[in-house]
Amino acid sequence: MKKLLVVILGAIALTTAVAQAQLRRPKAELVPLIERSSVHAGGPVRLALLVSLPEGLHSQSNKPRDPLLIPTVLTIDPPPGVTLDEVVYPKTTELKQEGLSQPLEVFERAFVIGVRVTLAPSVAAGDLVVPLHLRYQACDASMCFAPTTVDARWTIRVVPATAAVGAATEPAVFSAIAFGRGVSPAVAATAANADASPAVAAPAAKADVKPAVAAPAAKADDPLSALDGFEVVATTGGYLGKDDFLSFIRNAEAGVKPRGLFEGRGPIAILLLVLIGGLALNLTPCVLPMIPINIAIIGAGAQAGSRGRGFLLGSAYGGAMALVYGIIGLVVVLTAGTFGTINSSPWFNLGIAVLFVVLGLAMFDVIEIDLSRYSGRLGQGGSRGTVALAFTMGAVSALLAGACVAPVVIQVVLFSSNLYATGTKIALVLPFCLGVGMALPWPFVGAGLAALPKPGMWMVRVKQAFGVFIIATALYYGYEAYGIFSNRWVDAGAVKAGVETQLKAGWNPSLADGLAIAKRDGKPVLIDMWATWCKNCLTMDQTTLADESVRSALAGYVKIKFQAEEPDQNPAKAVMQKFNAVGLPTYVILRPLKPGA
Repeated sequence: MKKLLVVILGAIALTTAVAQAQLRRPKAELVPLIERSSVHAGGPVRLALLVSLPEGLHSQSNKPRDPLLIPTVLTIDPPPGVTLDEVVYPKTTELKQEGLSQPLEVFERAFVIGVRVTLAPSVAAGDLVVPLHLRYQACDASMCFAPTTVDARWTIRVVPATAAVGAATEPAVFSAIAFGRGVSPAVAATAANADASPAVAAPAAKADVKPAVAAPAAKADDPLSALDGFEVVATTGGYLGKDDFLSFIRNAEAGVKPRGLFEGRGPIAILLLVLIGGLALNLTPCVLPMIPINIAIIGAGAQAGSRGRGFLLGSAYGGAMALVYGIIGLVVVLTAGTFGTINSSPWFNLGIAVLFVVLGLAMFDVIEIDLSRYSGRLGQGGSRGTVALAFTMGAVSALLAGACVAPVVIQVVLFSSNLYATGTKIALVLPFCLGVGMALPWPFVGAGLAALPKPGMWMVRVKQAFGVFIIATALYYGYEAYGIFSNRWVDAGAVKAGVETQLKAGWNPSLADGLAIAKRDGKPVLIDMWATWCKNCLTMDQTTLADESVRSALAGYVKIKFQAEEPDQNPAKAVMQKFNAVGLPTYVILRPLKPGA
């Protein structure tokens, strides 16, 4: 059995590694170079950036043949006293890619970008740091990967005018760069186009020809500021057929909101259910046999001297368990402002699925996971019968309860995170409520007022019932991971073509511009969040959003295509968090607020 388990886990690890190698974003290695080891202030300085991609890959050029493709862009944050003069991109080559009528215009696997800056005479001697950000999209002969941004910096050594400049560092590299023929520095991106979809917006495509100076952070927030003048009427996500999408629009217009998880069911009923679930965890073979042992360790029960003291010790033990689960839940939920992004990650869902498979196998005794035996060592050699010891033992036991408890705790925390993301604040107390359920018997057992059920085969059946539930949960998360993976196996060019078709039909590629138009004209807004790796985005553009009845229903709307290409980076991250979006595509209907509202 153990050999079979090793084979299974090995196969899972191998499959995961292969899939990850196919789907991860290839990372470029950057080597910043300075023409001389030290320079004087008050003159030009030539810099270079060596870029190297993994074997077999190329990078889109700074001016792709197809303006819908994502260009390579070098963005520089010039410190005070540094003026950006030019950026020199290398010559391009052609890459024939399957399914495309014309080859891509790309850079070689390894290429060099030249930069010329001028230092003001006021620049002080010492090390001058010039940060840079390279955004690129790697491609091979069969596909293009999601775009990636890599950060680096040049550290220019400035010496006094009385000192000699340093020796040349890489003369062969710098002599091959066509300085004097580069592009002029671009004006900082404006708030109006800071959120424009770079793959489809013509102004952004032109701006990408030139090196960009980083915009101040405040400007990147302008789209979110514009959203303050609107109320969210409805949100939905994923693929929707024509009828479902029309229902989404009509319900939003009629003010009919989808029924939430607690609506009509009562939060008290949900809290009670979680409480009972926590109480039931005490009946599992990971917990029940340990109760009399832990009671003896903390000096409760018959050793307490009185029922009152035993009740106090049991309460301290159980209260610590509830507190630990409550804190875990609060930390995960409140720090999971990016939980929508995490939850939409196929690796997160696959990891949860694999974890639950292992825990499920433990329920059927295929493998052994029992950390609870370590908690008994805490009381050895210590002073029994103290509240501090009982509280500490309860906290440790909550963390080391074993395979029977861990999956339920994880599931409740995940459930709470999703629920809190919908605006249901009571979700914050669900993990604590689970801990209270587990803690309920301890004060009474500590006081000797309760009789524990006798261990037997019924405990094994309870554990196996938990195992069935855990395996079912693993299958759910595995299916979610598969769905997200398959959704990303898509031709980026086809997605862009679908978006371009919608833009020609009247959609707006800029969130800020679209919101300004809607506010001016008093029209409702439909925001479609999409990305080039989103298969369902393409399907929606080709089917539902192309349907005449849907187009007719949206005729009075300002329709915006917002490209959330990198959901874990701003502005996409901030906008997705604003609407609690957990994946793509996401659709949001907004209505302008009336003046004074």
